[in-house]
Amino acid sequence: MVKITDVARQAGVSPSTVSYALSGKRPISDETKRRVEEAIRELGYRPHAGARALASSRSNVLALVVPLRAGIHVPVVMQFAVSVVTTARRYDHDVLLLTQEEGEDGLRRVADTALVDALILMDVQLHDPRLPLLRTLERPSVMIGFPASSEGLTCIDLDFKAAGEACVEHLAGLGHRVVALVGSPPEVYVRQTAFAQRVVQGFTAAADRYGLASSVHPCEAASGAARTVAEQLLREQPALTGVVVHNEPLLEPLIDAFEQLGLRVPGDLSVTAICPDELAESVRVPVTSVALPSAEVGERAVELLMEKLGGTAVPEATLLPPRLTERASTGRRTA
Repeated sequence: MVKITDVARQAGVSPSTVSYALSGKRPISDETKRRVEEAIRELGYRPHAGARALASSRSNVLALVVPLRAGIHVPVVMQFAVSVVTTARRYDHDVLLLTQEEGEDGLRRVADTALVDALILMDVQLHDPRLPLLRTLERPSVMIGFPASSEGLTCIDLDFKAAGEACVEHLAGLGHRVVALVGSPPEVYVRQTAFAQRVVQGFTAAADRYGLASSVHPCEAASGAARTVAEQLLREQPALTGVVVHNEPLLEPLIDAFEQLGLRVPGDLSVTAICPDELAESVRVPVTSVALPSAEVGERAVELLMEKLGGTAVPEATLLPPRLTERASTGRRTA
């Protein structure tokens, strides 16, 4: 491991001079600073985090605020988190993961310390109680998700409204006239979680636009709930031929439940989903789906933060358009 004494020897200066060059605590000549910086590059020296903080007045730490509330599908959340961490490392930043549901008080406690330089927030609600504080913080922030009003904030996410529309448009194009949305767990809608609400908006708007009969069914994320909701759908909509699923753990159990009730996928029933590609591809009947671009969203969220930390203006809203991939679970309506 390269030490500060190695840098000093290479630059022809004392170790204390290298320390001053890193911390900025004492003035040194431009020529000396140049030699130190050149020695650091040649030797691949990585200053201690404390020295970097002294030199930059930053901690080189980002906070990722992900309250693990009821109804959240943790594996998908962790995909976003991995992308944030991986991208932050490219910028020589670490990530502090905050999972407790502490609301505004917890956010203020973190923001009021020198612990982090900036914040990324997930599980955004339409009327998120953290918004007033976020709009007044000196530290930059980015929200993965869109509240009802995003004015004065920086937000990024998949366009979930357009994703719901895309699934319905695909089914309508195949001739389906009766469709249903099997959505997130009920508590997700009770909290008015933004992405879930937007899927419902898009699904309903597209169904109305194409003149389709439609219904929305929140559902617990448990395999036992799949059979219950499948029976309910067929009882209430006996002509049902198209289903949109926005509930990752329920995707395969729901297909199994419909087939146990006598409906073949896609022969009798077409199924689409909003979920990660790898999940859609791994199901026994590969599912036509709108991809959940967790890697891209996490990466871009960090990039937006880095631009803000550097004083660069960024757009308030970044909506990623949906990308639908057709697979074996959808087909033309036959009856």
